[in-house]
Amino acid sequence: MAEEIKNENIKTVEVIGIRFKESGKTYYFAPNGAKAKITDYAVVETSRGLEFGKVACENKEVPESELVPPLRPVVRIATPNDMKTYELLKTKQEEAIKICQAKVNAHELEMKLVEAEYTFDMTKLTFYFTADGRIDFRELVKDLASTFKTRIELRQIGIRDETKFMGGLGVCGRPFCCATFLPDFCQVSIKMAKEQNLSLNSSKISGACGRLMCCLRFEHETYQAEIKITPPVGATVKTSDGVGEVVESAPLTGNLKVKIDENIRTHHRDSVTVISMPKGKGKKDEDEVEE
Repeated sequence: MAEEIKNENIKTVEVIGIRFKESGKTYYFAPNGAKAKITDYAVVETSRGLEFGKVACENKEVPESELVPPLRPVVRIATPNDMKTYELLKTKQEEAIKICQAKVNAHELEMKLVEAEYTFDMTKLTFYFTADGRIDFRELVKDLASTFKTRIELRQIGIRDETKFMGGLGVCGRPFCCATFLPDFCQVSIKMAKEQNLSLNSSKISGACGRLMCCLRFEHETYQAEIKITPPVGATVKTSDGVGEVVESAPLTGNLKVKIDENIRTHHRDSVTVISMPKGKGKKDEDEVEE
């Protein structure tokens, strides 16, 4: 009962969730009288100016504590003219990349352009780039400002961000997770690969960006849950064929290969009884290095 009263006292605010990129974060905006559907697009006010995004979350109430002030408004649900303007902006952005690349070459700067992005009201043009170190691009910014007649921002990004922008196919044959549904990059560790019985060969557990694959992270919780209920390699177990030692385990299927009197038998974890665990089980891996 006390919990119900406490929940009733939580102050909530009506919001609409907007996503600016297919796999980007969802940002909350004040509806400002608008009623949105998931199929809608919207023009919203941001700190950078007017932006165009897709409705990721219809009107709903969220606790005020979950919001980061100030809560900016939805200007309007996108009209057919707004859609045409957005398509035109995409064309202009492609042209801007070509012009900027020519300027970069003229200034002899060691930087790789990844993407150009206009605000919806065209008051600001941002260029994203990668580089091995710091770049003095002050003269380049002046040159670009005089060419495009708008505010210019050059933003250096990391190799994982570049891969997210560019997209592509992973070793699994599917589109990159980061470019399709992961809004954030999470820390990934070698320990995750070990727990999933993967080869520790860096070329086999690294993505196109050269860093550990993102899927190691979002599959990690499932593996952890299954590992907790699966006897590890080295454990002594009692089976219907006798007592033996686990020489191989598959947490996801629950299957164990047990060595009994020099013979290898397959048993499911639910059909065995653990007699003893291997020495050192439970110690933290020393090579748990996160990226």
